[in-house]
Amino acid sequence: MIAYDLQCVNGHSFEGWFEDENTFKDQEKKGLIACPVCDMTAVTRIPSTFAIKSSARSSLSSESTAAQMEELSLRITDFIEKNFDNVGCEFAKEALKMHYGVTEQRNIRGTSSPEEEKTLKEEGIEFIKIPIPTNPESDA
Repeated sequence: MIAYDLQCVNGHSFEGWFEDENTFKDQEKKGLIACPVCDMTAVTRIPSTFAIKSSARSSLSSESTAAQMEELSLRITDFIEKNFDNVGCEFAKEALKMHYGVTEQRNIRGTSSPEEEKTLKEEGIEFIKIPIPTNPESDA
């Protein structure tokens, strides 16, 4: 997995996670990467502040920083898995039901298509997209 800092033509910055650089280039060419704020698909990679060393006095090695980031990623993933109901591809339907009071409010996670995300935005439903990396140990 690789994370890139991206920016749409309207100046919105966001992060995208990809299997590798070729996957990013392929999705970019096909217009599959959309800004989560305005849904524009004209995006470019921008320099990552994470990769810029801010001080010569930094005592953290790149290995320990990478280990810390991996630990943080695992903690976030664990929190989401334990505290959000996985509604799978029914995410948009469940979000709409909660928005209109048909079902009780709760934390949900799942997947949605660009069309469904557009509908949610038009209905005034706020959501965030968080790529959840797969755990290589769980694939066995």
